[in-house]
Amino acid sequence: MEDSKQQYHVVIFPFMSKGHTIPLLHLAHLLLRRGIAVTVFTTPANHPFTAKFLSNTTASIIDIPFPENVPEIPSGIESTDKLPSISVFHQFALATERMQPDFERALESFPVVNFMVFDGFLWWVADSAAKFGIQRLFFLGMSNYASCVSRAVAESKVLFGPQLDDELINVSKFPWINVTKNDFESPFRDPEPKGPPFELLLKSMIAASISNGFISNSFYELEPVFVDYLNNRSKQKTWCVGPLCLASTPRVETELLNEPSWIQWLDQKLKQGSSVLYVAFGSQAEISAEQLKEITIALEESRVNFLWVIRKQESELGEGFEERVKERGIVVREWVDQMEILMHPSIQGFLSHCGWNSVLESICAGVPILAWPMMAEQHINARMVREEIKIGLRVETCNGSVRGFVKWEGLEKMVKELMEGEMGKKVRNKVSEFAEMAKKAMKEGTGSSWRTLDMLLEEFCRAKMT
Repeated sequence: MEDSKQQYHVVIFPFMSKGHTIPLLHLAHLLLRRGIAVTVFTTPANHPFTAKFLSNTTASIIDIPFPENVPEIPSGIESTDKLPSISVFHQFALATERMQPDFERALESFPVVNFMVFDGFLWWVADSAAKFGIQRLFFLGMSNYASCVSRAVAESKVLFGPQLDDELINVSKFPWINVTKNDFESPFRDPEPKGPPFELLLKSMIAASISNGFISNSFYELEPVFVDYLNNRSKQKTWCVGPLCLASTPRVETELLNEPSWIQWLDQKLKQGSSVLYVAFGSQAEISAEQLKEITIALEESRVNFLWVIRKQESELGEGFEERVKERGIVVREWVDQMEILMHPSIQGFLSHCGWNSVLESICAGVPILAWPMMAEQHINARMVREEIKIGLRVETCNGSVRGFVKWEGLEKMVKELMEGEMGKKVRNKVSEFAEMAKKAMKEGTGSSWRTLDMLLEEFCRAKMT
């Protein structure tokens, strides 16, 4: 493969959401380090972020105009992070199909594309790739555990039974796993699903069926049972090439001289010998004012040090809160490099929504999780974190439902348990073991994920060249 590497060309098309874009840009770095030409597609508003991430590389970036006049999507919004409400997420995703003609015109200009990696929410990219005879790999930004459990309950139709929403249901294909109806979103729970969420799910499933394989942002040692299950049942191989967050390149000296204020604050806490709880619920979840109030009380009463990243829409945290906690708490209202925060030695716990990127980053940093899932497949991820790999604890809701309201007393109790208790020590030890496995998996030349990516390139580049 070495002799003709310069001829190899991979196209990457991430979905317009930072949580979906960042892993694929990390993948781009891994490909570039192997001497492969990479072209990344994005939109004009997302170009600056993409360009910064790929600065000092040979990657090409092509912008495609985002559709205009999309119902319920304000003009100029080209990323889910900027949506006025998560309720219009599916309309946003479905509207991207209108980018297909421009995308295909760009594809016509390429002399060769060995294969294409596309986000599963951009289902129509698979159709375009098939039209041009290009091999295509489907990127699904979720765990193999969540993929297997979701598929198992869908195939067995167990969610359509008489059980109550929070009653435990056994997953027969994986008999040690129990779930509830409330762990799943509506398309999985409705015997006759319809509407934009189901439409997008169906289109993604069809795109998966015509793809040549799946790129998994995970590592084999983390979930071997589930990777094997997927690969034994399908001709389309699942390639574990992660954790992709460990593919980042070292920061240049100018960046190190301009540390953000929150990193400087963490440095101070480290000098004081203080541990810090990191609190973040992602850019998509919408938290009510009532629930935000309970979080502020819990953090204030717990007496733990914390760094809390919140969305600007949720910036009102009650009069005097930040002043009262300023000695041990900081609130950040802008986008942060989450991996940089989690890797900081002062961070000893993560109160998280359990988005898959956050789970992986926490594992890589060796930081235990206090799981508070809110949407998408996060409830399944939380079960994985607490019950399967045992690297975290879960918040307690006031009514026992996985989607229930969380009172400050219950949250304070679990925050202190994670940071100071015996259960916290156990999960901290466990996540440290997985952190070592993750680093080994990504080790150049010998790691399981590194070698898997090499095998993928052998298969797809050779197949195209012969």
